[in-house]
Amino acid sequence: MNMSDTPKVPSKLEVEDLVIDFRTGGSLFNPSILRAVSEVSFELTTGQALAIVGESGSGKSTVARALCRLYTPSAGQVRLDGVDVNAAETSASQRDYARDVQMIFQDPFGSLNPVHTIRHHLKRPVKIHNPGLNADEVEARVIELIERVGLSPAKQTADKFPYELSGGQKQRVAIARALAVGARYILADEPISMLDVSIRLGILNLMDDMKRDGIGFMYITHDIATARYFAERTAVMYVGHMVEWGDSDTVTQNPQHPYTQLLISAVPEAGRSGRRELKAKKGDIPVRTPESVGCPFAGRCLQAREECHTAMPPVTKLAEDHFVRCFLFDQDTEN
Repeated sequence: MNMSDTPKVPSKLEVEDLVIDFRTGGSLFNPSILRAVSEVSFELTTGQALAIVGESGSGKSTVARALCRLYTPSAGQVRLDGVDVNAAETSASQRDYARDVQMIFQDPFGSLNPVHTIRHHLKRPVKIHNPGLNADEVEARVIELIERVGLSPAKQTADKFPYELSGGQKQRVAIARALAVGARYILADEPISMLDVSIRLGILNLMDDMKRDGIGFMYITHDIATARYFAERTAVMYVGHMVEWGDSDTVTQNPQHPYTQLLISAVPEAGRSGRRELKAKKGDIPVRTPESVGCPFAGRCLQAREECHTAMPPVTKLAEDHFVRCFLFDQDTEN
């Protein structure tokens, strides 16, 4: 099966009211619970990208790990083409989902086994998900994958071990491994953050080509500039909550939530000797539990009202594809 033969049937991966709790201590009957993700909802579609931005600890990677079934959601649903993936009971259905949804991790140096060649890393998923292929067909598929991600000469690359490759080359192998199973969605967890600046654009352009071929992306990043460059839509997370989301240009050029404005203000601008002053109260990032109330950003927000400390703001629709969760807008704009 050639990569060009990969089905391009429109598809949708939906996340609805996702909640992820972790036990952090306590007793059997009175456990201490950390709420890492709280009622997060979004959808991924093939051929497009959704960027998830926010500072460390905002729950971005936790959501991705739940989507690839490394974590079990405490509540909410994940649906692939309308089917609840967490209700899958057969190994075949679980394998099908694992084929459709793959993850690229942040660290290309730790995502490959150093004792195996690149050929081994790619041959194994090809054989597992294409049991009808003979040895020659598997080898042809491996070489095709290596060429697809821009590593050449392909046959010589296949014989190399991970330590013989640069960080950017390792990340391309990780991408090839996701393609090896015929993934329709790729969860890219800060795939360029550990790479040299000079090679980051090459990885982004490779993923953009894959997106044009019909693959859907969830792109996790701290870098708002690359989010706007690569993703059609952007969602901003803070302490496990989505606070603003919509069209990438709108969210990044016209941010409305105080936290999004804070993130944008931290981005260096050409022609300026320094950064703009950050507009927020000093304070630690809060730890949320199932009993927590109020907006998670209220303690740092200069515009916080009394109600911000006692209730979660509703979702307000600001434009056709621009949403915010903030009390500053719920009375002025129609939901």
